[in-house]
This record gives sequence, C-alpha cells and structure tokens, in this order.
Amino acid sequence: MNKAILVGRLTRDPELRYGRGENGTAVARYTIAVDRRFKRENEATADFIPCVVFGRSAEFAEKYFCQGMRISVSGRIQTGSYTNKDGIKVYTTEVIVEEQEFAESRSEREASKGETPEMMPGSDGFMNIPDGIDDELPFN
Repeated sequence: MNKAILVGRLTRDPELRYGRGENGTAVARYTIAVDRRFKRENEATADFIPCVVFGRSAEFAEKYFCQGMRISVSGRIQTGSYTNKDGIKVYTTEVIVEEQEFAESRSEREASKGETPEMMPGSDGFMNIPDGIDDELPFN
C-alpha cells in the first residue's frame, strides 16, 4: 500500500498551471514544511515535501491556500527521474495529493502570525463560504 498523510505549513502560495489542449487539466504544485517529531542538534527540524494536485482540487488549492497556512494532505508517494539540460539524471519524489483540507481555523492562523482576528460578535473564527461556490468545492 502506498499512502502518505502529512500535516504542515505551505512554504509559498500554490502554483497553478493547465495542461495543453482545449480541455487542459489544472495542475497545482506546492510544498509543505512538515515538522520532524524528534529534533537533534545540528539537524533540520522540518522536511519540505513537494505536492502535486490535479483538477478541481488544484483550482481549489490555488484559490484558498496561501503561504504559511497549515493544511493536511493525503495521497501517494511517486518517484521519477529525468535528464536535465546538462545531461545529469535528476531523481524526484513527490506526493500526488488525493485529499487536502485546512488544518486550522482562520482565528488560529491569524493568532499564529501574531495578529488579532477581526471577529464579528458570535463568530466562530471560521471563514464563510461565499454564495454560489458549491459547484467549485471538491467535496459535498
């Protein structure tokens, strides 16, 4: 079984591109920084995992995810290789995302940035979904 589940913070905003042709598939790429469980002296404290997501989920990621946001993803690990322009073989490893979701509320995110959330009375700190967006969401 090939299954990866990760929780981390986006290192930058997702990058969205479309495949060739009239009905080109949306492809988003992003990297998440995942903290290591045990920290050792003179060693990195996080791993930076490249992720790729396709279709409507890619468009969702580009629209709603941003740098520093804590997200969770699940998918499969895929390895590959190619020869670069200098003739050197480059090996790749990335997570092909099958599911992605927010891993913190808006108020938690703003608090982690050191800001005070602007909350309306009775607000629970979660972002309201705009009207008419139901068709764009990758879940029911």
